[in-house]
Amino acid sequence: MSVNQNVDDMAQARASVSVDASKLQVFLWGEKGWQVRQRIESVLSKDPIFDKSSRSFFTRTELYYRALAMTNRLHELQELHNWSADEASIAFRLIDEPLPIQLHMAAFEPVIRTQGAPELRQKFGELIAQRGILGCYLQTELGHGTNVASLETTATYIPETREFEIYSPTLTSSKWWIGALGKTATHGVVQARLILPSGKDVGPHLFFVQLRSLEDHKVLPGITIGDIGPKAMGGYNAVDNGYARFDHIRIPREQMLSGFASVTPDGQYVQPPHAKLSYGGMLYIRSSMVSSGGWTIARGATIAIRYATVRRQGNKGADGLERQVITYPSVYYRLLPVLAHAYVFVVLGRNLTKAFGEMTTRLASGDTSLLAEMHATTSGLKVLVTTTAIQDLETARRSMGGHGFSDFAGVGRLYADYVPAATYEGDNFVLDQQVVRAALKAFDALVAKKTRNVDELTPSTVYLRHLASSSSPSSPSWDDPQNVVSLLEKRAAAMVQERAKHLQDPDASADQRVSRAVTDAFVAAQVCEFIKSLRETVGGKEAVVLSKLYNLHLLTTAESGLVDILSFGLLGPPTQGSDPTRDLRLAIKRHCEELLPESIGLSDGFGFSDWELDSALGVYDGNVYESLWKRAQSEPLNASEVTEGYKKYIKPMLERGQRLAARSKL
Repeated sequence: MSVNQNVDDMAQARASVSVDASKLQVFLWGEKGWQVRQRIESVLSKDPIFDKSSRSFFTRTELYYRALAMTNRLHELQELHNWSADEASIAFRLIDEPLPIQLHMAAFEPVIRTQGAPELRQKFGELIAQRGILGCYLQTELGHGTNVASLETTATYIPETREFEIYSPTLTSSKWWIGALGKTATHGVVQARLILPSGKDVGPHLFFVQLRSLEDHKVLPGITIGDIGPKAMGGYNAVDNGYARFDHIRIPREQMLSGFASVTPDGQYVQPPHAKLSYGGMLYIRSSMVSSGGWTIARGATIAIRYATVRRQGNKGADGLERQVITYPSVYYRLLPVLAHAYVFVVLGRNLTKAFGEMTTRLASGDTSLLAEMHATTSGLKVLVTTTAIQDLETARRSMGGHGFSDFAGVGRLYADYVPAATYEGDNFVLDQQVVRAALKAFDALVAKKTRNVDELTPSTVYLRHLASSSSPSSPSWDDPQNVVSLLEKRAAAMVQERAKHLQDPDASADQRVSRAVTDAFVAAQVCEFIKSLRETVGGKEAVVLSKLYNLHLLTTAESGLVDILSFGLLGPPTQGSDPTRDLRLAIKRHCEELLPESIGLSDGFGFSDWELDSALGVYDGNVYESLWKRAQSEPLNASEVTEGYKKYIKPMLERGQRLAARSKL
């Protein structure tokens, strides 16, 4: 065995790949984007403010202060290097832990920009952009989260003074879980029920509210603010998620976000062109969660695949060496689909961001035609991506065995920070209902009322075309992506039809299963288009390998939906004594075996540096054991040979035990 077999194994793995990681990096980031990313990563990784070597040992308070220091330094570097807004955004995304400023960037600033009146944007826009004020988004309350319609905070219009009065009438109306509210934000966008002078409640609307003094950062009179405390598993520890209550505080009429709905000076309500326009902020965040979820999965996949490549365990070969863990079917069957998810979601998210930009442009001119489609699509994708990412990160961690539980492995930290994504911006189980509602509406128009024809179906409902034509169930060619897509679309169509049939009496899990089927069909169709475009977008051997990786995603999606597929007989009548799913499972195995030699090259294609991953087990050169050993030496408990707890606790225990043992011999 080599002095450092791990390094040799990693070098051999890279020598065996046929894909060019640099071409994949350009494919995922764009040529200019990849160059900018490398340049910015080089700056951050060399700056001591962003050093990660000690963060595993920091308290929550220390992590918060560190997050503030990093945020401040990022803004200094932006000014120093004259980074554009896009470049600054890349710099923030390179930070692998949540920061208090993220809600300012993801919710506060976009909502003001898209829903604020011109006067409000003119007065505060530059301050917001330059971080002259720091914002947060106050939606969730102690008693209500996803059910936005039932929020209790009120904003009552007073025509005599042309002001809104913001009030928290109950304990449960306290704003809760608001990122950056606890200690950081100076201003916030507050979601509150608009009460007109007549007493009429016209539902939740958005208001721009100052929270703290810009002179000394003290909380303004009439407002109670604090931090809600530590989160589960140590996740989001650097973020000051906070609470707030408002005691009849007044704000000017101009501070209602009135880009769509508004109140006239005398108190008359001006209806928005679409009832869901105020949800634009949530849609923006949901759309961005697709690619960010993909990149999070990519981190976990890279760490786990690198470690599994150099970890040897179990059976010995002719060379006398134990087998590389990645070569066991039970390992590559788990990790390679995770790799496929990352590639699919990164590209899908990029396309969704473009689509959201188009919708925003149309909204600005009063065109709401894309809003319903975007709402249904982002709802389904938010559920799919966050559910998948949470499962994939845990799969990656467990694939690394006992060492995966170490904080130094890096995946547990990713999991703790990512797992709340299943709840924020809409609880996943509730969002499933939104997806099903949209699906049933489209089904009703096409099949029941026949007010829509097949040509009018949108990308998120095109699967329903299968209800307009009859086809016999058959075993598809699993190597043909279009056949797999067709199967997944037929599954979605059949399930929506069944859900409509039992509209008043669905089973308990119906909405979750239907939503997953509908979203799987949408993503599958997109993946099929990705495959068709690969020759043009990346070309060469990379296109061939990515085609297999994308098809692996389609195959494992079909495998995960086999209960539904078989329930509706979509593979044809079963033959006694045979397994109709065997060919599918063998196709998955074959794809995994063909992709296995490319796994290191594909994970290198994400372009993560060791500084970014911050993982002893995911180091680029494969030198995992030395890396893990060095990390352990920095543990504060190892600073002294004899722990400070010896005299006070360990010594008395030992003496007591020895005394009792001696007494028992008498």
